[in-house]
Amino acid sequence: MLFPVSRPGRFGFSLLLAVLAAALAGCGKRGTAVDQGNRDQVIHIGNLTEPTDLDPHVISSHQDSNITMALFEGLAMYNPKDSTPVPAVAESWEHNADATVWTFRLRRNAKWSNGDPVTAHDFVFAFRRILTPSLAAEYASLLYVLKNGQAFNGGKIADPAQIGAKAENDHTLVLNLEYPVPYLPTMICHAAWYPLHRPTLEKHNGLTQRGSAWTRPGNHVGNGYFLLAEWKPHQLIRVTKNPHYWDRDAVKLKAAVFYPIDSEDAEERTFRSGQLHVTSTLPISKIPVYRADKSPFFNPHVFLATFYLRFNVEKPPLHDARVRRALSLAIDRERFVRDVLRAGQVPAGHLTPPDTAGFNSRTKVVHDPETAKHLLAEAGFPDGKGFPKLELLYNSTEANRLIAEALQQMWNKTLGIEITMQNQEARVQTVSMRSGAYQIARFAWVGDYLDPSTFLELMTGDSGNNMTRWRNADYDRLFAEANRTADNAKRYELYQRLEEIIAAESPIAPVYFYTRNNLRRPEVKGWYGNLLDTHPLKGVYLDPTAAVK
Repeated sequence: MLFPVSRPGRFGFSLLLAVLAAALAGCGKRGTAVDQGNRDQVIHIGNLTEPTDLDPHVISSHQDSNITMALFEGLAMYNPKDSTPVPAVAESWEHNADATVWTFRLRRNAKWSNGDPVTAHDFVFAFRRILTPSLAAEYASLLYVLKNGQAFNGGKIADPAQIGAKAENDHTLVLNLEYPVPYLPTMICHAAWYPLHRPTLEKHNGLTQRGSAWTRPGNHVGNGYFLLAEWKPHQLIRVTKNPHYWDRDAVKLKAAVFYPIDSEDAEERTFRSGQLHVTSTLPISKIPVYRADKSPFFNPHVFLATFYLRFNVEKPPLHDARVRRALSLAIDRERFVRDVLRAGQVPAGHLTPPDTAGFNSRTKVVHDPETAKHLLAEAGFPDGKGFPKLELLYNSTEANRLIAEALQQMWNKTLGIEITMQNQEARVQTVSMRSGAYQIARFAWVGDYLDPSTFLELMTGDSGNNMTRWRNADYDRLFAEANRTADNAKRYELYQRLEEIIAAESPIAPVYFYTRNNLRRPEVKGWYGNLLDTHPLKGVYLDPTAAVK
């Protein structure tokens, strides 16, 4: 899942306080938003950036998924402690001997927020919709595991009935897969697998149209534990408890409010002023302070995420793998995490984070300035002479600016080339990358499920999330072969070869593996650090007695 960091200034600190003050106006007791929230079981969450949409088939960022995870529920959901799958709409499932046919038994009391029953037909409809070519869903490739899913999405077949998803009856869903997928339950927790309420999409022209009105308050129909109550663009999104949710007694919060505070500094000040229970991130400059003070609010944890640079291989001279490799080898990743980031990040010499479901890449790209200079000279640019000015695109926060400046300096010092910088709002940057209107772009990916394929699938030619324009037939063939390999040891050996191809061709330059550094108040219970950094609010509640006095 894309992990964006957005542009500062769109949501100022003073504006946020004004919004919160208005929200608290008329309350019987005075106090901060956190004080009032603790009393009323309303959690206030910093969400970094304005969501691209609330359509599960269109969203592409980690921040979008934080909200849609509360509004929709799939066959399974993430366990908040360890990100493993637990039953959700499906109360149980089973598979055949080779894990190519899966049968899901749906709860008979599962309902949509308008009271309609949730049925197996709603899942079939949703799966066909995300695979519809005209929707151009970035995450359609997650459903390529379904028989004929890729063929339908690629326009090779036109009949959606040939997709391997069938409703045997209202409460029995059968999935026929292209190959064995023993880890399917962890995949189906993802938003791409959520059901959709067909009458709502039809009413608001949302079947294949992005940005239609079906995701707006008053129109939205979901099946999650919360309802969409309010959406003020660039101000807040408020969700409230869904009275039709099948397990509503397990939902302790009455509401949650998400704030798109796209400045790290403003978000941290907002937290300190008592207006947020949880932040999305933390300014780099403040991390050493919170760590040294052993703050009860600072809760760092490791999660599966990689920061890397995308190279648009259609933009000369980036079409030359030697140039791309030179740029990658010129990055001093050790110094990067030690002197620039300073928050426990790990240098990344490959795409897949260490120990992802037991997989560890043997391939490691290291800082090698001499080889970098040699490759650039071989490509026709000795000591950087004649090298055109390239532009590094990033979605701006203080952290991303510092990262971009450090890269700029490393490339200039080692290779003698000039790289300019451009920042865009996260949503705009995504559009630029999707359309190919960039040369080099910063990017970050959070794993969608606990398997190496959630990272390595990114670089396949048909992946909607591969925006480098790079395509390698050997890579695609090996990835497909790995998909059809049930033995994990053999599958992981094929993944080793994929990491080798990425390092040799360098369509991307991995830079570091993330740690999550944010702030959370002790009153927030049922919220855990986990590898996928997913935090379902279903089991979260607020304990006022735990507040720091």
